[in-house]
Amino acid sequence: MKILVGGSVAIDNVKTPSANETNLLGGSASYAALAAAKLTTPVHLLGIIGNDFPQEHLEMLAKNGVDLSGLETSDQPSFTWTGEYHENMNERSTHSVAINVLENWQVKVPTDLADAPFIILANMAPVNQLQMLEQCTAAEKFVVADTMDLWINVANEELHQVLKKIDLLVINEGEAREFSGTSQLILAGEKLLEKGPRYIVIKLGEFGALLFGPDHSFFRCGAWPLRELADPTGAGDTFLGGLVGSLAAEGAIQPSFQQLKQAIVKGSILASFTCENFSTKSLESAKKEHFSARLEQFQRISTW
Repeated sequence: MKILVGGSVAIDNVKTPSANETNLLGGSASYAALAAAKLTTPVHLLGIIGNDFPQEHLEMLAKNGVDLSGLETSDQPSFTWTGEYHENMNERSTHSVAINVLENWQVKVPTDLADAPFIILANMAPVNQLQMLEQCTAAEKFVVADTMDLWINVANEELHQVLKKIDLLVINEGEAREFSGTSQLILAGEKLLEKGPRYIVIKLGEFGALLFGPDHSFFRCGAWPLRELADPTGAGDTFLGGLVGSLAAEGAIQPSFQQLKQAIVKGSILASFTCENFSTKSLESAKKEHFSARLEQFQRISTW
C-alpha cells in the first residue's frame, strides 16, 4: 500500500574517530523512505533539494524503489549538516547546519500522492508537518511522526497541534524526558500519550525501543547486537521507515498491538544495517535474505 514520506533530504558531512566522509546522502526522509522501500512498495519521497545535490544519491534511491516525483528542486543550495562523533558514539557535535532550501519551504503534496494511506512525517519543522498532513486526503490513514529537541523548544505550540492529528509519535529518550517533563521513561511514555497520539515509541538507541499504547499496553524491543558501529546517523529515521514499511506490507492501516510489535522489531533490524557504514551505504546494499537471516537470529536470541 502507498507510503508517503515527507521531511528533509540533505547532504551530510560526517567525521568519526576512524574516518571522515563528505557529500553523503542525509536527511530524515531519505533514510525513512529507503528503509520502507526495503519492505514494500510503492514509497514516495516528498521534500526539497538544491542545485548542488549529488545525482548519484537520487539514482540510488530510485534504483531501490523510492519514487522521486514529489521531490522539488530549488536554485538554492541543499540543506547540509556537518557533524562529528566522538569515541563514545552516543555523543556527537554539530559543527554547522546550513538550512538553505528548507528556510522558506512550503510543502506541496502532488494530487496523485495525496491519497496515501500510510504517512510518515519525518523530522522537519512542525509547521511543515502540518502543511503536509492537511493535504493528505485518504479517508482512512495511519500517520506516524518524528520530532527533535529543537522543535520542542522553538515550535512547541505547533508540535502539540501535530500530536493531536497523528496515530504514532516516535521520539528518542532524551527528547521524551524533556517533552514530558519527567526523567522516568515509563511515565514519560504515558504522559506523551495524553498529548494526543494513540501510540508512542521511545527510541533507546543501542538498547532498543519502548512501545506504549491504549489501556497501559506496553512492549520493549531490544536492538541487534552490533559488533562494529561505523556511523549511527539516520538510524532512528531508518527505524521509522522500517516500522511503517512493515505495517504497509500487511495493509495494516488500523494495526493491532501485535502488528506494531512486529513492526518495531523489523524497524530495529533495518536500523542495525544503517549503523554498519556511513550514510545509507550498508542499508542500500542489504538484501532481503540478509534482513530475513538477521530477523530470524534476533528472534532466537530474544525469546526464552
